Amino acid sequence: MNRQIYFSASIRGGRDHVFFYRAMIEHIRKTNVVLTEQVGDVFHSTQEQSVDKDRCIFESDLKLLKSCDLVIAEATTPSLGVGYELAMAEVLLKETHVFYQPKQTSLSAMIKGNPFFILHPYETEEEALQLLDQLLKNI
Repeated sequence: MNRQIYFSASIRGGRDHVFFYRAMIEHIRKTNVVLTEQVGDVFHSTQEQSVDKDRCIFESDLKLLKSCDLVIAEATTPSLGVGYELAMAEVLLKETHVFYQPKQTSLSAMIKGNPFFILHPYETEEEALQLLDQLLKNI
């Protein structure tokens, strides 16, 4: 398979689910390439940010987003960056799958109401990984 997957999840918006992000990334890596593994890095620091570093991150991530085959986002933790990446994925016409836990978040109507995005609500992390398996099998 070896598709290029852009994985999006909260970094500055909150790292409460970082261990699950890592699990999702590892799951995807079994059959595909994850372009944004740093999202699941539990040691990824957001403390040493500067305008220059932010610009580099923006340019790098946008380049990766343009080059990917598919976008997978975990959107349980609200994040402006994830929202921006989802909007760019739509502009770039990238197939985009959004995973989220309805009991933990009220997904924005701009995402939930947009038929472009393929939504994957889940209750447990195990269920999310099963949904991810089905998705990866069918792409």
